[in-house]
Amino acid sequence: MAKHPSPSTVIAFLRQNPCGTRQNPNTQIRNLTKESKENCFNNLGFNHNNIQELSPNLNQQHYIYIVKQVCKITRTKPRWEHTLVSDFPHIDFSDPRFFREFLRHQNNVLLSLRFFLWLLSYYNVSPDCDSCNVLFNALVEAKACNAAKWFIDHTGFIPDRDHLERYISCLCEGGFVKEAVQVFDNLKGVGVCPSIRTWNSALLDCLKTGRTDLLWKLYGEMMESGVLADVDVETVGYLIRAFCDDGKVSKGYELFRQILEDGIDPGNVAFNKLINGFCKERNYGRVSELLHTMIAKNSAPDIFTYQEVINGLCKQKKGLEGLRIFNDLKERGYAPDRVMYTTMIHGLCEMGSLGDARKLWFEMINKGMVPNEYTYNALIHGFCKLGKFKKAKMLYKEMCDRGYGETTVSCNTMIAGLSLRGRTKEAYFLFKEMMHKGIVRDV
Repeated sequence: MAKHPSPSTVIAFLRQNPCGTRQNPNTQIRNLTKESKENCFNNLGFNHNNIQELSPNLNQQHYIYIVKQVCKITRTKPRWEHTLVSDFPHIDFSDPRFFREFLRHQNNVLLSLRFFLWLLSYYNVSPDCDSCNVLFNALVEAKACNAAKWFIDHTGFIPDRDHLERYISCLCEGGFVKEAVQVFDNLKGVGVCPSIRTWNSALLDCLKTGRTDLLWKLYGEMMESGVLADVDVETVGYLIRAFCDDGKVSKGYELFRQILEDGIDPGNVAFNKLINGFCKERNYGRVSELLHTMIAKNSAPDIFTYQEVINGLCKQKKGLEGLRIFNDLKERGYAPDRVMYTTMIHGLCEMGSLGDARKLWFEMINKGMVPNEYTYNALIHGFCKLGKFKKAKMLYKEMCDRGYGETTVSCNTMIAGLSLRGRTKEAYFLFKEMMHKGIVRDV
């Protein structure tokens, strides 16, 4: 049996023979030219003038059966590469059309990639671009980002614009934002400008991963590529959010005012981001202005808008003002969720308004919302702050019994409360217990 090249040999071969490069006519490596393709099909009994026309000895149904058998073998048989040709001596697997049929019936795209690499190695051929296209597209559709990236890097294959745009989206969805930005650079190098939809997709994923540095890099490339003429409200909304994430709320607000003057509504997400930013800066005049602007633009504040307002007020020790807005929301028909209840309970406990916090606790439970570990810790903190350690411990035990378990946050809440009231021995005992229970102790 012939010795087959190792995977590293395959990679080296692909590097030396990228798709689309010209081969030396004196080389022994055989390209799948029209003539060689015709010979392959003649060997199988095909008429090269009609792909679907088969010899009596090998009809279409039998051909598909063979493809499915090969698919099964590559899924179930170890080291099938060493025996596949001998198992099917009358089949020329090097025909590109066999691979495409194989890809159509193989339910694992990574196995299809392995089969493709084996074909290149065993038949000593360079990859044809049609097969590269269909395989690359299958990898992207399967969200196999690493495999798709490896495929491009090691074959020299350059997908068309549509495939590259889908590849960028695939990378962004997989969290490979830096790699996606590199693809934009590659597109620029070959004179291809992606659609605004693709630019926006990349900008959004930069925001999701906290990489505003990459977002601004992309924005600079957008300006250089001349795509700014196609910039839409979605793009502007992402830029406003990026300014806010970078702590430059005033710049985000300037851009916001500019697009309002052009009659464009940036959408609730941009409004909410600005409201959150101005709440952090305690600029409640701007917050009020933004809320009124939303209503004037028929972009009614939603539950998330008010969540930002209430959260900002509570963080600035204005829990009672937050509670007023919270109750007003309920009267107007809004249904606060567990996050908003937890935010409100925490804000009231920070102010020492334990009575109001407990009312919200029981109100939330009566509405069918089960407190989570954050809600428990908020109320435990309230009890500890007022020195009600017996009730705090009861609530702490209830939280653990519900399966939430002891965490660094919950232990820190108890330790801080005990220390605040001078019960340092109990606090130190709990601190030592954290190590024995495998709970991480932080600064």
